[in-house]
Amino acid sequence: MGALGRGAFLLLLGSSLILALSLGVRHGFGLFLAPMSADFGWGREVFAFAIALQNLVWGLVQPVTGALADRFGVKKAVIVGGVLYTVGLLCMALTESPLGLSLSAGVLIGLGLSGTSFSVILGAVGRAAPIEKRSMAMGVAAAAGSFGQFAMLPGSLGLIGWLGWSGALIVLGLLIALILPLARMLTDVRQADHGPQQSLGEALREACTHKGFWLLALGFFVCGFQVVFIGVHLPAYLVDQHLPAMVGTTVLALVGLFNIFGTYGAGWLGGRYSKPKLLSALYLLRGSVIVIFLLAPLSSWSAYAFGMAMGLLWLSTVPLTNGTVATLFGVRNLSMLGGIVFLFHQLGSFMGGWLGGYVYDHTGSYDLVWQISILLSLMAALLNWPVREEPVARLRMQGVNG
Repeated sequence: MGALGRGAFLLLLGSSLILALSLGVRHGFGLFLAPMSADFGWGREVFAFAIALQNLVWGLVQPVTGALADRFGVKKAVIVGGVLYTVGLLCMALTESPLGLSLSAGVLIGLGLSGTSFSVILGAVGRAAPIEKRSMAMGVAAAAGSFGQFAMLPGSLGLIGWLGWSGALIVLGLLIALILPLARMLTDVRQADHGPQQSLGEALREACTHKGFWLLALGFFVCGFQVVFIGVHLPAYLVDQHLPAMVGTTVLALVGLFNIFGTYGAGWLGGRYSKPKLLSALYLLRGSVIVIFLLAPLSSWSAYAFGMAMGLLWLSTVPLTNGTVATLFGVRNLSMLGGIVFLFHQLGSFMGGWLGGYVYDHTGSYDLVWQISILLSLMAALLNWPVREEPVARLRMQGVNG
């Protein structure tokens, strides 16, 4: 990353730390399903719905948050998001009803994540990095978020064991508050901007009439469905299969650890090969890993192998998807356009999180949702394959990608 100037380097460092905190805390929410449901006598659908609502709110407001970050600066969006995220965790710690859980874990944290996660952060990184370094820079930031997922999971489990779920959430809220001083590092750095300014409406019309944009968005729906279903329900699924609770936590930690290599590697590969073709390959591999996991005899070691394999493919889709959007439309409105694509990811997240709880409560099994995940992998591979990684006519005429 030596081609980055000092301002861009500081922005990348701050972005990486913020993503590590934001996504690290979020990655551990599945650990709270069992203790909260047991304390209040809820079925799994109550907690699953709150997390599903979180992802839906996050997705619905992400295009707006992204547009505001594009226009008024990423720093302001991150500060507001950090405050909402912190308040949401503290309110979640004090909740005593399904409604309170939905408002705190669902609405407030969902709003907070829209300002402290991929679309806003990677939009700023994409604007700061030179074209030839853009995919790699996004991969580095995404890998940092993956490290947070790895590092925070054992800590979250330890906090639950030491302080109980409520005390653990309070400590996590204080950790998220560290995002506020880190936001000072996010001075928006932009590469030289050529050509006429594009209005918000013009950017939306250009993207909405582009076939590849919608194919990317529909493919990203599958990513959301799979990662939230697995992240929220896998620990409980493994306990149902008579494995110790620690196995599920270890599997999610392994997902976070190997996700570091997966996202960094995806960013590196995306700078050298077709990003849509790489996305198709990733989704096919995901489906294959799920099939092998379900067919192989289940043990602690097979679960760990699943976590490692899935980790390599977990958020590798993010730098590739955002990088493709940047290639197609430039970076001026990247946070907003990336936010629209991310909305589809979060619609999938809502379905994966909620459907897992609904199907389990009504059938006593996750089998149907696993099968849907496999079929969706095939669909996503087919959707991404025909996307042409070629700048729109406006950028080709300008001779730039900004």
